[in-house]
Amino acid sequence: MASSDRNPYARPTVGAVPVDVGVDQGLRSYMLRVYNYMAIGLVITGIAALAIVNFATTSDPTGAAAQISNGTYLTQFGVTLYTSPLKWVVMLAPLAFIFILGARMQRMSLASAQMMFWAFAAVMGVSLSSIFLVYTSESIVRVFFITAASFGALSLYGYTTKKDLSGWGSFLFMGLIGIIIAALVNLFLQSSALQFAISVIGVLVFAGLTAYDTQRIKEMYYVGDDGTVAGRKAIMGALSLYLNFINMFVMLLSLFGNRN
Repeated sequence: MASSDRNPYARPTVGAVPVDVGVDQGLRSYMLRVYNYMAIGLVITGIAALAIVNFATTSDPTGAAAQISNGTYLTQFGVTLYTSPLKWVVMLAPLAFIFILGARMQRMSLASAQMMFWAFAAVMGVSLSSIFLVYTSESIVRVFFITAASFGALSLYGYTTKKDLSGWGSFLFMGLIGIIIAALVNLFLQSSALQFAISVIGVLVFAGLTAYDTQRIKEMYYVGDDGTVAGRKAIMGALSLYLNFINMFVMLLSLFGNRN
């Protein structure tokens, strides 16, 4: 890991001539790697979610274990996944992966870190599959593209702005902690008003985190990093942006999704 006193914008020189081209090309390659990891993670999440919901639901009432709406039924697998205590394991499994990645990333090989990230994305897909039981497919697709457009604009701002966004960090972290606490409380209260407030504040917090994390990930780049260190940084950067995207999507879906 690059030491904190290194200036990520410093340019190596040959004599008195700055070698800007090589550094800029390296930074672009590094950021492209981050976005590629994130995009692949989102694809894996989507495939996993669709696969699970196809196994968990059926339109054939013969042999179905439970009905959830007109024409849609849960299979026995779906009942076990969504209504038994297993649902808590599915819900909390992505959080366990985040802790493992954060704690062990520096000791993992690059290949192991990649596999852990792909596994995390798949588990997140299993956890998110239940949204297809709550919201219409059309609204899920619509909100996904709204999220993608918003995320792209915010990340581009974070990458290109000359303004130092580091001051946002403490404020956004406090907002994130507040959202987590409120969401846990609302598991028991089941308040629609509190859920609406969580979603609105959540969209703002994760929008800010998208720009903030993009600039932070950009500043993590150091031209002297070897392939393994740069790869680990890219995976951790992709994880941060991936989580921002997923959380923004879920919050926007709560606000604008059409329920079944």
